[in-house]
Amino acid sequence: MGVFVFLPLILPLTAWPVARLAEHHLHPRAATRLLAAVAVVLAVCSTLCLALLMVVGTAQLPGNPLPDGWSDPEVREAVPFDEVAGSAAIPALVAVLVSCTWAALRHRRIRRRAQAALSGLRPTSVAVLPDEVPYAYALPGRRDRIVVSSGMLRGLSAGERRALFAHERAHLAGGHHRFLLAVELAARANPFLRPLRSAVVFLAERWADEEAAVRVGSRRVVALAVGRSALISRGAPVVTLAHFASAGPVPRRVAALLAPAPSPRTWPSAFTTVGLAAWGAFAGATVSALSSANSAVTLFFILHAATPM
Repeated sequence: MGVFVFLPLILPLTAWPVARLAEHHLHPRAATRLLAAVAVVLAVCSTLCLALLMVVGTAQLPGNPLPDGWSDPEVREAVPFDEVAGSAAIPALVAVLVSCTWAALRHRRIRRRAQAALSGLRPTSVAVLPDEVPYAYALPGRRDRIVVSSGMLRGLSAGERRALFAHERAHLAGGHHRFLLAVELAARANPFLRPLRSAVVFLAERWADEEAAVRVGSRRVVALAVGRSALISRGAPVVTLAHFASAGPVPRRVAALLAPAPSPRTWPSAFTTVGLAAWGAFAGATVSALSSANSAVTLFFILHAATPM
């Protein structure tokens, strides 16, 4: 395996440039899909390599249930710095699994809790809760619903309410919660992917903003709705549920809505800065996949040869 087993752990760095440039130079729909796909591939590859290192490290522990041949010097030679890398991979992989499991269970628990809170209401596509705290978010499920409080509706004008509902419908139609959950788990699997998570959270909102602007017919109205709701909104109950406004990226969203609509091109030209960054991220994901596959196959044959028949 050699140093190739370590490459997937650091190759997420190749996606940092496109994570920043995509926010300004790509259509939000294309950028969200691109960054989410790259993040998932890089996270899976780095987790697989941690698992391979953990096998080598676990085989060195006294009393482990693995075959004795897996701790032979020939097996350890397949991994550089096998003692340090193998030992460090064990708590690292455990931390990844615990963190990802906790995030997934929390997402599921809060979704179920939100759906249970709506059980007594009529099964309409929009659920208005008698709550003075302003919030609005898209709640996916067997019956997709928009959850909005009376306090939020009271703080918006009629046109801004139309923008809010169009925005949340775009979240549900685009399945944005899947992208948000995917990058959340990816960032927990590899901390180097956190810039991609932040970018996708912003781009998912921008994607819904653009869809809302088309439906409402006015980019200015959507910009006003985003800005006003940000001043009064509490947000969604969990970050993996898309919501109308949060304090962080709102100024950039408003500025983008007051500018001309982005080009619908799905892939940038290779002769541009963002194009080079996108190809760099694609190359990083490809090399990561090849490195992890090569390491997995190599270790499989080494362990097979070291296993007594």
